Amino acid sequence: MSTHFPYESMKERQDALERLDLKIYWGRYEIRVLRFHLTTFPPGKIVSFHKHAEFEFHFIPRGKGTVIMEETPYSLREGMFYLTGPNVLHYQEADPVEPMDELCLHVDITQVDEQELHKENRSLPAADPWEIAEAEDCMEKLKELPLKPTMDIHRAMPYFLEAYQASQEKYPGLYTTIKHCIIQILIRTVRAYASKPTEAELPSRDMKAYRYQLAMEYIYANSAGEVVLDDVAEKLHISSRQLQRIFKDQADGRSFSEILEDVRLESVCRRLLDTDWSIDKIALHEGFSSGSYLHTVFRKRYGFTPSTYRTMKVKS
Repeated sequence: MSTHFPYESMKERQDALERLDLKIYWGRYEIRVLRFHLTTFPPGKIVSFHKHAEFEFHFIPRGKGTVIMEETPYSLREGMFYLTGPNVLHYQEADPVEPMDELCLHVDITQVDEQELHKENRSLPAADPWEIAEAEDCMEKLKELPLKPTMDIHRAMPYFLEAYQASQEKYPGLYTTIKHCIIQILIRTVRAYASKPTEAELPSRDMKAYRYQLAMEYIYANSAGEVVLDDVAEKLHISSRQLQRIFKDQADGRSFSEILEDVRLESVCRRLLDTDWSIDKIALHEGFSSGSYLHTVFRKRYGFTPSTYRTMKVKS
């Protein structure tokens, strides 16, 4: 089997297209390019739940992994893509063994207000009525596409490479070439769903355990600051009550506040051993309101004070 990867050259200057201030007009729309590149996720790499105010096109030219959109997980494999529109919560993870490449196009699409342009003494580039109608149709369909990956049966991916090569080789008509590539990616995305291709199969997953894992990752990453149940639930796009049930089920009956306290105390113990910081300083860095409050919580949990713990561990 051939190991040739047609997009390998895009790794030489991954930010080449993003260095260009790309703003194109199609019909009555302004398309501003925010990200336009190839990136590689190492095995097991996680991009935790997040959302954007714009459209983001994700194409997989090599490798495999998983994407969760809203609450539904899907498998990803070579040749697939998915679209996340404005405010769509999504999570991505590369296969535990195999890395995954992704071609990403992240664009802000806005309908141009011609009255505002007129006030600024500017005007839209001339557009053919057919172009205006097709742009309008494409944009409406983009908003309605299902939240699930599908196969790139109309080959939008090669347009990433064409745009990159144009930027590096300084083709005559560079801007028009890149504009054409971006529009083709949008059109072929819509066309792929309209053609009713084979849909991705749902992988089998224990969603309670999975959400618990993601919640714990968020708590560990943010425990030094203000962390409340509602924030974690919103991150996972579930209700606070549902998240509390997940904690009870997955964490031996512990509540959210107990789990958060456990995580913070773990960090306090590491600080006590790895630094010579005062108890007050450690308390403030690990999410406790004061040294005296930490003293009370620590003694209640472990049966001795933070200072005693530090002394015991240093002597041992």
